[in-house]
Amino acid sequence: MARPAGRRLPHDRYLPPLCVGPHAPSPVGSYAYLLGLYLGDGCITWVGDREKRVWALRIMCADSWPGLIQECVEALRAVRPTNKVRVIQRQGCSDVNSYSKHWPHLFPQHGSGKKHDRAIVLERWQQEIVSAHPGRFVRGLMHSDGYRGLNRVRRDLPGGVRWYAYPRYLFKNGSSDILALCGEALDLLGVAWRFNKRTELSVARREAVELLDLYVGPKY
Repeated sequence: MARPAGRRLPHDRYLPPLCVGPHAPSPVGSYAYLLGLYLGDGCITWVGDREKRVWALRIMCADSWPGLIQECVEALRAVRPTNKVRVIQRQGCSDVNSYSKHWPHLFPQHGSGKKHDRAIVLERWQQEIVSAHPGRFVRGLMHSDGYRGLNRVRRDLPGGVRWYAYPRYLFKNGSSDILALCGEALDLLGVAWRFNKRTELSVARREAVELLDLYVGPKY
């Protein structure tokens, strides 16, 4: 969606200036990725005492995927380059976090309780970013609550049992709103998908998996 000339969006005050050039890294693209991570495995909490309270954005990343942890760190630095990023070891995972007074402005989906117990709706300016960077948004979602692996299927044939294996993506989330956002972004990419379960969507067609591999690929 094109932005009318001269109109500022809420995120303009909190994101660094956009890089120029067709191949330059974009903090807005990093934001789309970080939004996907936040909707899956992120939260925003208060830190500090009453007089010096700030917000902490925390993304929990499995230690099995060190490349994902590094990409999360880089996205946080791109979105808020003046804020320090910390990686704190937890049991079986790493808490990647950064402090800023502006996280609630950048992630207005923040609220009390679990995400699947409340409505998750993107602001118009967020939707514009996701529409411009659907691949980065889906990558963040898949890196948080997604999976790419082999699906094994058994076939009983006259000549005996045959097993077939093919790659597929699964995205599982308890929030129907977040599932819908993932589906809408996949539609923008032209990736065919379907609901595998009530809380899970699947990308399994060969051409759809090959297309999504351009934006996501296996975790690393």
